[in-house]
Amino acid sequence: MSKTPYVPPQVWKNEAPSGGQFASINRPIAGPTHDKTLPVGKHPLQLYSLATPNGVKVTILLEELLALGHSAAEYDAWLIRIGEGDQFSSGFVEINPNSKIPALLDHSVEPPIRVFESGSILLYLAEKFDAFLPKDPAGRTETLNWLFWQMGSAPYLGGGFGHFYAYAPEKMEYPINRFTMEAKRQLDVLDRRLAQSAYLAGDSYTIADIAVWPWYGQLVRNNVYSAAEFLAAHEYTHVQRWAEDIARRPAVIRGQRVNRTWGDEATQVPERHQADDLN
Repeated sequence: MSKTPYVPPQVWKNEAPSGGQFASINRPIAGPTHDKTLPVGKHPLQLYSLATPNGVKVTILLEELLALGHSAAEYDAWLIRIGEGDQFSSGFVEINPNSKIPALLDHSVEPPIRVFESGSILLYLAEKFDAFLPKDPAGRTETLNWLFWQMGSAPYLGGGFGHFYAYAPEKMEYPINRFTMEAKRQLDVLDRRLAQSAYLAGDSYTIADIAVWPWYGQLVRNNVYSAAEFLAAHEYTHVQRWAEDIARRPAVIRGQRVNRTWGDEATQVPERHQADDLN
């Protein structure tokens, strides 16, 4: 017997739990749930984050900047446990009213500058340190094309495919099929582009690659949603090549460890306050 079709009410009300992983932190309103002042370390850059795909974008870039010799990119990384609602503290909401990680405060200027949304943070740091963002108009624009492509596309991969394939309380054919089709289309977009150049914006590694890799590079390497076989990720050979090339970069390896609280203990650095923390 088929289930009774769902008929949306005239006006939606939050009357039933959403279910699934992360359901406890879903709510239909913004703003803080509790008062808490965020810690501040000794470095100008203060990062509040977790090692999700969006979070590691920023730690990878910071580690890449330090590898280039930008000592002013030294940072304090503070753990925000999103499963426990840390992102709804008054201190965090002051930096990011959207209550999403990552969030950054730059204390090298007065008053400190808040930066939220991972794409905005990548662009801010690339411009601040004049790195990983081409200077010529064509190269800069192509980098930003792919940076903003990621910002627009990844919600379909994460909130769409990832949610219904990996996290929803029950498997439902329609949304899984719908978002699988879109995830594979996106992988094909990337594969066609990477058949033309070593990196997304051309011959140089940029913030576009740093933004896209934690989602799509890790997806085809089976490190996001354990879905590589389901998505036939081996078919996207150019994405696979690009993903493995980036995975071997020392700064990428270091950046993935910061604010990480799961997996092998050797890969976990829940909070980072000096370079030795990654040794």
